[in-house]
Formats: sequence, structure tokens, C-alpha cells
Amino acid sequence: MSSETTHPSSPPHAVVQLLARARAEWQQRQPDAAERSIQQVLALAPGNADALRMLGVMAQHRGDQTKAVDCFRRVLPVWPDDSDLHVGLGIALHERGEIEEALAHLRRGCELDPASASAWFNLGEALWRQAHADEAIGALRRALELVPAHLPARLSLAKAQASQGQIDTAVAGFREVLGRDPGNAEAWFGLSNLNTVRFDASDATHLRQALARGGQSPRHHELLGFSLAKALEDQGDYTQAFDLFRQANASRRKRVHWDAAGERRRVEAIQRVFAHDTPAPLDPAMGREAIFIVSVPRSGSTLVEQILASHPEVEGANEIKDLSQVIDAETRRRHSAFPLWTPHASAADWQRLGQEYLARTAQWRRTKPRFTDKSLVTWYLVGAALAMLPSARVVVVRRDPLETCLGCFRQLFTEQSSFTCDLDEMADYCIDFIRLTRFWLERYAGQVFDLEYETLTAEPEPTIRRLLDFCGLPFDSACLDFHKTSRAVLSSPSAAQVRQPMRRDTARSARYGDKLDGLRQRLRNAGVLAD
Repeated sequence: MSSETTHPSSPPHAVVQLLARARAEWQQRQPDAAERSIQQVLALAPGNADALRMLGVMAQHRGDQTKAVDCFRRVLPVWPDDSDLHVGLGIALHERGEIEEALAHLRRGCELDPASASAWFNLGEALWRQAHADEAIGALRRALELVPAHLPARLSLAKAQASQGQIDTAVAGFREVLGRDPGNAEAWFGLSNLNTVRFDASDATHLRQALARGGQSPRHHELLGFSLAKALEDQGDYTQAFDLFRQANASRRKRVHWDAAGERRRVEAIQRVFAHDTPAPLDPAMGREAIFIVSVPRSGSTLVEQILASHPEVEGANEIKDLSQVIDAETRRRHSAFPLWTPHASAADWQRLGQEYLARTAQWRRTKPRFTDKSLVTWYLVGAALAMLPSARVVVVRRDPLETCLGCFRQLFTEQSSFTCDLDEMADYCIDFIRLTRFWLERYAGQVFDLEYETLTAEPEPTIRRLLDFCGLPFDSACLDFHKTSRAVLSSPSAAQVRQPMRRDTARSARYGDKLDGLRQRLRNAGVLAD
């Protein structure tokens, strides 16, 4: 039997029947049954293009983007001018991190069917996620010209506008969605996530009504819960706000996986392994281009990136995953968990990994020689990053741990940040971060910079001068006027805040009083919070 993709003009009757059954099962929302029918088709006709295409759609629906890419690529020669196929392949490639090829297919989908609002929406969404906000806004507006009632496009447009600092326009966009759909959880959360919009009593009432209606997915129920909690904060009702944050986080904790004990063991293993020297680098000057920013969320890392990205020699890349992807690929290649394989890595291995990283991040050096890499997982990887890129610089951004933990507890993140759902687990994560970054600061004193958020906000100019000097950058006054810098900021909670001058009034823990006593004690017991 051949595995070659085929699209016969007259498939066997059994194949036709099974394909029809699979389509009906899919339309009736019976995905498992539909996939069984498709597998039967492929058993009879292994290269059937219709079946492979449906299998790709099903794989994409359940999140298996690798299988979706394989299926779509196999059938693309059969339908090279099919817009939907290019869009589906582009979405799958984007989710796998193959950005350039993904954008090429999404753009091709728009070229093939310029009247497809779906194609323009998916292109705009991908462009926005890659910080190409201007082009994203154009694509999303095109989608809305075609289908004005396309609410996902209107939501994405508002988010893209917020990332560009067009806050009033973004607010109007979210409000327009709510005008069409008063209970829209994404729009309510989009407003609350700007962190600059004050909800009034009418907003709180509408949010209560939306929550009371029920019928939402768990995710949407949580979005509404977080939004109402912030509305109650704006009304000064911190007791009820805290209860809502707690309920929404408890709901989310049921859906996400987090192993605090396992994370503690990983941190201890990293510290143990990197206490020993890595091989002397073959090229000590390698990696000067990269400035890594490491922090716990809600600690000021986006502010620090905005300051550095205001310098004429630095491009702000937002949150990118290239470092962890390079390390993960090496981990798979060696069939050994990180950091257990690192003692066996030679100087040539580390140089190879550094070259892979620099090749992957070349897009951020097209117009400026330096770039920032801000990621939530880089604090685990500082030792590996400096072995790969010995001339790189690492900036550790830390904030009062009580404020940090509360800030994360009040923020609904993506599924990857599952440590934020429980205050005890959040405390453990923060404690691990402080312990490991203290180790990096001692181990690599000349390559790692300790930047305290409270010092930055209290003494901005001297702190920024020290930061620039550490990075080997001449002082530039644009870094003091960071809020005037025009660039896309993908962190929604920070996008509006970094458009404002430096603020010192961001502490919130005092408003929650004794509700944080358990958290305070846990942090004190760990020696990371002063009495």
C-alpha cells in the first residue's frame, strides 16, 4: 500500500460513505467518533487527501499542532491554492514557534481569498503576537471591514491597539464589543487587564449580572470573576474582591498542573550542578548582543525592558521563547533531563547552542545591535545562558515579595503560569526565585545585575545609569523618558502602565490587611521578607 497522498476522482464507495459519516459526526460535535471514521478511511485508502485534511483539522482542534502540520503539508500539493488550508497550516506552524513560515502561509491565505475575514483575522492575530502591531492592526481592520460583527477580530484589534499605547482607542473597542455582547468575558477582562481603567458601580452591576447568568466555560467564568474583583477594588471593597480572586484562582487551579515540590527539586538540582565550573568558552566575546531580563511576573520586568528598549542601540523583543526552546531541543537530543546533562556538555557544545540561539533571534538585530530577551523561565536558565553566551548580560528584576505574590494572585495569566493560583504555591515559587537568583548573583557577579523595583521607582536616574553602565551602553536621556517610546508591548497588564511616567504608588498589600497574614508569615519564615 502506498503512503503517497492521493485525491482520486472516483474513490471506493466505502470510502465515500465513511467520509460522509465522519463529516456528520464532526458537525454533531462527536470528535472521537469522527476520528475513528477517518482512521477507517485511511486504512482503506492511506493517501486519501480528504481524510488527511480532516485528520489535520481534528488534530488542530485538540491541540496536536505537530500532527496538524504533517497532515496539512501532505495535502497542500493537492490543493495548493486553497486559502483555508494555508491558514490552517499557518496557525499550526505559529503555535509550534515556526514563525516566519507561519506568517508566509497566513499571508498566502489572504492573497488567495482576500474576501475571507477569517484569513485576515488569523493573520492579524499572529502578527500581534509577534509584536508586529502596525501590520496586525491593518489586517484586523480588513477583517472587520468584511464582517463588522466579527467580535474576535474586534477584541484582537483592541489588544493590538493597547500594545501600541492607543489606550483610549482600545477601551472604545472593548466597550463596542460589550455593546454588541454585554456579557462578553474577553472584553470585560480586556478592559480590566489594562490596569488603567476604573470600573464604576454600573460596570460592577453588569459584571455581577454576567456572572450570575452562568453557562460560561470555566475560563470565561474566571475572566468575569477577575474582572468583577478589580471592579470591586475600584469601589473600595477589598474584602469581597479578595474572595472573588480566591474563588476564580481556585477554579483555575483545578484545570492546571503545578508541582511545587518538583519545582523546588529542580531549582536545587540547577544550583547544585552550576556550582561547578562550565568549560572555558571558545569565544569569550560571544553573546554581547543579548540582554536577558529575568523576574517573577508583576515585578517590573516590562518596565525595565521598556527603559532598555528606549535606548537607540537596543531592540525590545518582548517575551520570547528561543532560549528555552534551544535548551529543550538539546535535552531531547541527549535523552536526559535539564540540568543533568549540562556537566557533560563541552565548550564546543555550549558554543553550538549559543550559535543556535543567536541565529534564532537574528530578527531582533536587523536595525539595532542589541536586544532584550524577557521570559518567565529564563531565571532557571541563567547558568546555561552564560555558558552559551559568555558576554551576555543578565538583569534580575525583583520587587517586594509580598507585593509580587499579591500582584500575581490578582492577575489571570496563561495556563503556563499555573503557580499563581494559590498564595502558598506562589510564595514557594517566589522563594525559589529569590534563592536561585541570589546564587546567580554570587556565581556570576560581573555578568548579573540586581535591580530592585522599589529602588528604580524611588531613584530612577541613578538606577538607570547603573543599569546602562552594566549593559555596556552609553547613557541616553530617552531611557528616562521611556513612556514616550513607541513600540509594541505584548504584556497586556503593563502595556498601558509603561506609557506613563514612573510611579511610586503601586503597592497594594496594605489594602488587604490580615487576609495576607498567612502569606507574610510564609515569606518571613523563608527569610525573604523583613519583619
